Amino acid sequence: MELGMVGLGRMGANMTTRLLRGGHRVVVYDRDARAVGTSASGGAIGAASLEDLVGRLTPPRVVWVMVPAGDATESTVQTLGRLLDSGDTIIDGGNSNYKDAMRRSAELAPRGVRFVDAGTSGGIWGLEAGYSLMIGGEAATVERLRPIFQTLAPAPDHGWGYMGPSGAGHFVKMVHNGIEYGMMQAYAEGFAIMRGKAEFGLDLARIADVWRYGSVVRSWLLDLAANALKENPSLAGIAPYVADSGEGRWTVAEAIDLNVPAPIITHSLIARIRSRDSDSYTDKMLAALRHQFGGHAVKAEPSGTAAQAPGASSAAAAAPAAAAGGKRS
Repeated sequence: MELGMVGLGRMGANMTTRLLRGGHRVVVYDRDARAVGTSASGGAIGAASLEDLVGRLTPPRVVWVMVPAGDATESTVQTLGRLLDSGDTIIDGGNSNYKDAMRRSAELAPRGVRFVDAGTSGGIWGLEAGYSLMIGGEAATVERLRPIFQTLAPAPDHGWGYMGPSGAGHFVKMVHNGIEYGMMQAYAEGFAIMRGKAEFGLDLARIADVWRYGSVVRSWLLDLAANALKENPSLAGIAPYVADSGEGRWTVAEAIDLNVPAPIITHSLIARIRSRDSDSYTDKMLAALRHQFGGHAVKAEPSGTAAQAPGASSAAAAAPAAAAGGKRS
């Protein structure tokens, strides 16, 4: 088939390469002309603008948008919506909110432009291993695009599927990423516990490798953990700061709206947010409260030595337990 690819970052460029290997004709555009040149050198047809890309495609056109979710996707879809004709299709393969996918589909419908939301998982490994695709939109449109999805997926008959109407693809991908948060958090906590058992001198990289075969907890994420630990056993030079791209937040919000308890996913999201607080006011408040009700010593910030809480008398610090009934928390 023929299609356009807008956005040639790590995902878009690799997807373009996989499509070219599958025999598709791909017209590419990115704001970075160097990225366009790189894809063109691999067999793609470079375009200088969105207008140029649309002009190089034969109707009915198909344009896959692979740019960051939010304003970039919104402006790209709006521009393409004005340039494309009835019968053409826009595929959003980014991590957009499913509600935006539903809205975009409804906005494009009066012009006859189809909209497909394709939740895409696979990361930088997708070029060789294939991408898991969760697809929403009009069933007939998705069926017409089958050759594209079959090429990008791990195999023509698995790793991709039609999820339902517009928004369903991105909704399923959102929940997928929420589950991913929880799995990553569990692995991280488990390895941290084993690292803390210093007396055993555990080889974490070896443990990860052992678990990869036959274990109930084996997974691709565990494979990646094993790789990371082999390369850098102490994780030296990596700051304890974990970003989130939005899907975990949306999953938690959806769970609340649906009255579905999701404590694991929620906790994993909060843990990521907590990792960014290098000067935790929350922890300071906890220390101050423990001192107030129980007289427990707190550590002074500059030296890390025990000190009394601000505004507390030395007498209160010295005789804590009696005032609190001997309680500890």
